[in-house]
Amino acid sequence: MTVGARAGESEDARRFTAIYDACRQRVWAYAAGRAGRQAADEVVSETFAVAWRRRGDMPEPALPWLLGVARNVLRDRYREEARRASFAAASREWERAAAEGDIAEGVAERLAVLRALARLSDGDREILLLVAWQGLSPQDAARVVGCTAATLRVRLHRARKRLVRAIEEEPASAAAPARSRVGIVSEEMS
Repeated sequence: MTVGARAGESEDARRFTAIYDACRQRVWAYAAGRAGRQAADEVVSETFAVAWRRRGDMPEPALPWLLGVARNVLRDRYREEARRASFAAASREWERAAAEGDIAEGVAERLAVLRALARLSDGDREILLLVAWQGLSPQDAARVVGCTAATLRVRLHRARKRLVRAIEEEPASAAAPARSRVGIVSEEMS
C-alpha cells in the first residue's frame, strides 16, 4: 500500500466522521420516531455501517441518503419481525391441527387457498400475506407497502373479495373447507 492510498483512506475516515457527527442525532430521531427509542440505537448503528461500506456512493448532502438507508433498515426489521411472527403462528397452527386430528383436511384447505392466492395479482397477494399470514396490522402493512393505512384497508377489502372469488372457482371438494377458513380469516383481520 502506498502513502497516497493511506492518505486517501484517512480522508475517507475524516469525511465519514464529519458526516457521522453532523447527522447521527437526526438519524437517531428519525429511527426513534418510527421504531421507538430502544430500537433507534441499533438502527443508527446499522445505518452508519451501511454508510461506511458505501461511503463512495454517499452524496452531498448526506442526510437524505442516510435517512433513506435508515428507512430501509427499519423496513428490513419489520420484515424480520413479521417473518418471526409468521413462523411462530404457523408452528402453533400446525401443532393445533396435529392435536385436533385430520391433517388431510387442513392440507387440502391450505392447498385451495394457495392455489387461489397464486391466481391473484402480486399487489393483492402481498397485502393479504402481510396482514393474514405475517400478522401485521393494517398500519404496519401500509408502511411496508408505502401507502396510507386507509388506502391499505381499501386494498385489503378488495383483495379479500378477489380471494373469495378465486377460492369459489376451485373445484368443490377443495374449495369448501377453504371458503370457511377465508371467512374466519376475514373476521380475524377486521
